[in-house]
Amino acid sequence: MAKALSLIIPTLNDAEALGLLLAQLQIHRAEVELIVVDGHSQDTSIAIATPLADHVLCSPAGRARQMNAGAAHAQGETLLFVHADTQLPDNFPALISHAMQHADWGRFDLRLQPSTALLRCVAWFINTRSRLTRIATGDQGIFVRRRLWQQLGGYADIALMEDIELSRRLKRAGQFAAIRTPLITSSRRWLKHGTLRTIGLMWSLRWRYWRGADPADLAARYYGPRQS
Repeated sequence: MAKALSLIIPTLNDAEALGLLLAQLQIHRAEVELIVVDGHSQDTSIAIATPLADHVLCSPAGRARQMNAGAAHAQGETLLFVHADTQLPDNFPALISHAMQHADWGRFDLRLQPSTALLRCVAWFINTRSRLTRIATGDQGIFVRRRLWQQLGGYADIALMEDIELSRRLKRAGQFAAIRTPLITSSRRWLKHGTLRTIGLMWSLRWRYWRGADPADLAARYYGPRQS
């Protein structure tokens, strides 16, 4: 029997974070289909995922491509896309099931950890902006009815801003739900590169995207010489 919820995790050299996420998800194996899509990692991601997921797929690297590959394989009525460096609320299946009683797609609030006072402000702003604009980011765990996903053709095959592009189409096609219970997203990139500097970079990239910049050029600026 197909499970109601399919959880799709794109990964690329995220073995440690992936192991933590999959370990957390084991108590939900009976009700959630776990799909890991690896972008040809050079670490132990596949070895870690194989006994802990229902399906481990390989795909050309790129979150959009990997998530599309996972969604094409999924059997659940609802698809949930989660980054490897995420920890979900313990009752996330029930939260999504409740939200989908009156919505077609949605996302969670997020909390950044390790946290600082500034990062708490950043998370509040991201959550509030998303609630007002109905634009979700991948860090917030996007979920969507599989039938709607198929109708829209999934993520656009672009190197960055695939979550923003998808949200723009979803908000025109169905009802949106914002789950206030937060998931936890790693703040490693914010802390590594500096919170204020990362804020400036993200605003710059988003502004350039809205102005029509090539997502491949934006990805090169965001990820640097090598995507990870």
